[in-house]
Amino acid sequence: MADTLRYRDDEPVDHPAVTVDAFLDQSNASAVRIEPGDDARALVPHLERLALVEVNFPAFGDGRGYSSARILREAGFEGELRAVGDVLVDQLAYMRRCGFDAFEPDEQFDMDDVKAAFERWPEVYQSAADSRTPIWTKRHA
Repeated sequence: MADTLRYRDDEPVDHPAVTVDAFLDQSNASAVRIEPGDDARALVPHLERLALVEVNFPAFGDGRGYSSARILREAGFEGELRAVGDVLVDQLAYMRRCGFDAFEPDEQFDMDDVKAAFERWPEVYQSAADSRTPIWTKRHA
């Protein structure tokens, strides 16, 4: 695995993540890993216990993790939300809009490419899980 890219000010979470089923069956885990097909809504009653949620992307074309991220952020999850697996540099900006604030791709990224990915579109057109203001609200303020 490559190093984790982080966009948070606090210390990285280094707890081992357990599966959703294992998390729901135990009381002491503070990190969970969502696999494709897991229902992120099962974690909503337990968000205050979680420091880290890893969302696995086994294939770059599997978009279910985006929905999991947005569900958790909209439910109030404030911990680290980390995309892991087959994460591509051109997906980073979209993942961050859905609420991801850490990335652990299978392959190391070139940091110039990462910077370019996050700076490519300075304006957005719709609300999302991040705090960016849609351009239409700026025009009609």
